[in-house]
Amino acid sequence: MSPHTGPLGAHEVRARLAALRQGDLPVHGGRTLAYVYDAGLAEVDALAREAVAAFAGSNGLDPTAFPSLLAMENDLVAFAAELLDAPETMVGTLTSGGTESCLLAVQGARDARPDVTRPSMVLPDTAHAAFHKAAHYFGVRAVVVPTTADHRADPAAMAAAIDETTVLVVASAPSYAHGVVDPVAEVAAAAAAAGVRCHVDACIGGWVLPYAARLGRPVSPWTFAVPGVTSISTDLHKYAYAPKGASLLLHRTPALRRPQYFADAGWPGYTMLNATLQSTRSGGPVAGAWATVRAIGHDGYLELTRRALAATDAIADGIAGLDGLRLVAQPDSTLVGATAEGALDVFTVCDEMAARGWFVQPQMSFGDLPASLHLAVSATTDPDAFSAALTDAVAAARAAGPVVADPEVVALLAALDPATLGEEELDALLAAGGLTETGDATGDAAGGGGGPVLPERMAGVNALLDAAPPRLREAVLVAFLDRLARPAPLPAGPVGSAE
Repeated sequence: MSPHTGPLGAHEVRARLAALRQGDLPVHGGRTLAYVYDAGLAEVDALAREAVAAFAGSNGLDPTAFPSLLAMENDLVAFAAELLDAPETMVGTLTSGGTESCLLAVQGARDARPDVTRPSMVLPDTAHAAFHKAAHYFGVRAVVVPTTADHRADPAAMAAAIDETTVLVVASAPSYAHGVVDPVAEVAAAAAAAGVRCHVDACIGGWVLPYAARLGRPVSPWTFAVPGVTSISTDLHKYAYAPKGASLLLHRTPALRRPQYFADAGWPGYTMLNATLQSTRSGGPVAGAWATVRAIGHDGYLELTRRALAATDAIADGIAGLDGLRLVAQPDSTLVGATAEGALDVFTVCDEMAARGWFVQPQMSFGDLPASLHLAVSATTDPDAFSAALTDAVAAARAAGPVVADPEVVALLAALDPATLGEEELDALLAAGGLTETGDATGDAAGGGGGPVLPERMAGVNALLDAAPPRLREAVLVAFLDRLARPAPLPAGPVGSAE
């Protein structure tokens, strides 16, 4: 028997899991400003973990077999209805995350219009990439409309883009990259006038904006109170602070949801009936989300939102007053974007923040907008500690100077056609960008290059990726991900140590 396939004792399994986590970003403490969201409520977190474990073996495929999951899902939808000004007719579905919610919104809109042979959807250019993924998966053409100078959707331009092929119009509350709420009322009115569905992507703002309004902050209308809004997505594993992965897709009426369902009796097994893209659905995320939401409740979320928004305001004010950084937009919710000015390099700032124990997400340039850093502020984020670290990071980045991509390499990247690149060329690009090991690396079966590796500092890599045309950037990153995901048994004994 291979030493890698023999059974491990419970103590060793736990030790290995703990060691493996040493290389991960922290999920608590408010210093990881993307991917995770921390309420700072240890007792609620423990309760949610218990709920996930208790229902991990349950299967949401058949609600008659596990009625507990259906009951919790319906209760979560009812809770959301109070937040979203929903009519009594509103219905909802729990999904695995925001991307699945957005995918289903597009799929349902497409299947509701079988008369349209080449369906399309109208998106502001700030719409989440999940809608482009849906376009790719479901054959719905994405008609992308430029946003206005304040990075919000342009209602008049979106209205003009609607035609007889349009099955869906999308708005964001807020947009991920810039943290601003689109003019949903105007966009939804244009969709309604054309007889088209309007989906509001509130995956990251749907559990913040309602409480922000209750706190007396100005919030542009975006809920079901807006005529013409037909569906809304809102994630529970973001600012509802539930365990991954749980999101809600909500429809104004059951009739709007019905095309989302899939049924197939055309085979000799059971009749397949699915409400989501998944068939088997673990009950763990359902129970974890329900336990979290009911343990925190409206009063708890009001306080968590107050803290997160106060931290966001303080951080945004600090950035606005810091020489070398500029806010992309005044945040409408808990998302902050900032670009660098002059000789300051935003990618180096991200590296310097990482060196100080803060993860901030770099965003590549887009059109006329330069590269930026992105923050998703949680209730536990300490704005004073963050601002102090950012001040130091900016000073260090300015002293280090900007990372500049070689002009000859940039010219080469612009001339490459990603559709014609083979594995060897992709390996060469990965090596040139510092994303593969060299020297004694044995390489992989596909291309023979070194094994994938992430440098300790990413500014140089990000500068090259930023200089690459978007399609080439996609191809290189797909190649990198492909090489990361190769069979690699863990070594025997301790793993994840500082060796």
